[in-house]
Formats: sequence, C-alpha cells, structure tokens
Amino acid sequence: MHIAVSGNIGSGKTTLTTLLAKHFKWEPQYEDVEDNPYLDDFYQEMQRWSFNLQIYFLNSRFRQVKEIREHGKDVIQDRTIYEDAHIFAPNLHAMGLMPSRDYENYISLFNLMESFIQPPDLLIYLRASIPTLVDQIQKRGRNYENNIRLDYLNRLNERYEAWISGYNKGNLLVINVDENNFAVDPEDLGNIINRIDAELNGLF
Repeated sequence: MHIAVSGNIGSGKTTLTTLLAKHFKWEPQYEDVEDNPYLDDFYQEMQRWSFNLQIYFLNSRFRQVKEIREHGKDVIQDRTIYEDAHIFAPNLHAMGLMPSRDYENYISLFNLMESFIQPPDLLIYLRASIPTLVDQIQKRGRNYENNIRLDYLNRLNERYEAWISGYNKGNLLVINVDENNFAVDPEDLGNIINRIDAELNGLF
C-alpha cells in the first residue's frame, strides 16, 4: 500500500508522515532535503538553479515510487512526484525563473516517467494559509528557507488548490492545517487517523 502526503512548503508533511508511520507501522519515505546539493544554491539564485533542482527532485521521487512498488511494503511518502510537475516546475516557468526550453524538456521527461508509475492508493493533502506556512517555516529554522518570498508561497498555494480540485488519480483526503494542530495535539492527530481508517476501509 502506498500513502502519500502532499502540501506546500511548511504545511507539515514531514511531521505528519512521521506520526502516521509510527501509528500505522508504515515505512516512511522522506523528501531528500538534507542531502540535496541544489537547495542552498536555488534559494540564493533561483533562475540559475531551477532546472537542476527540479530534475534532482524528479529523479529522486521516481526512484522512490519505483522502489515502493517493487518492495511491496506499506509505505507513506513525504510529497509526490506530481507536485514537482504540476506545481513547482510550472510555477518557476511562469515566474520567468525557468526558461521555456528547460521547462518543456522537464515536462517531456515527467510525462515519460509517469507512464511507468502508479499513483498512491491514498493522497493526503495538507491545506494551509500563508500565515500558517510562514509560522511553521520560521519555527523549523532552515537557513536556506530564510529567503522564501510571500508571493512565491502564495503562487504555490494557488497551484496546489488548482491541482487538488482536479485530482482524479485515486482516493483523496484533505486536511485543513489551520484548524488541525496534529503536531502537538493528540486529539487532532486522532481525528486524522480516524479519517484515514475510514478511507482505507473503503479501499479494501
């Protein structure tokens, strides 16, 4: 079984992935942030490093999805391959931070990769307002995230909402992070777990 957690920067994907993996005894698959050789450079000079960063993430997540299906374990994944192609890459292109030829090359590669993979059995989307995202980004204090602009987060949020409104690849569960403090409130986490149980019971 493949569960995936999606959401904007600072929405709580990694925290929820960890908590759900512990509760359901799922194997967590995390986004490759700490070892990513492009992130620091990207946030310093987005236009120069946007294509490199997106290709790195695409490669990393394609490998993750391939391994998830091959190993046959119950896995929960922190962010999906679809978010790169439907949100981050087109946003960089629209902002003039990724040239058209690089973007077209990227989308062509994604479309080829997508033909070889299956979507998650359940997608969990963490919906969060800009103030919530900013608050959580500041709390975790990653140096390379200090330069993230509000308009960048806002553009990403708009693209996330557009993507989720048309998501039709499988089961979807939307969590409103503004109203659910699952990171510190056991009752809020319990509500999410109950909703996941209900979704999974409908799957099998």
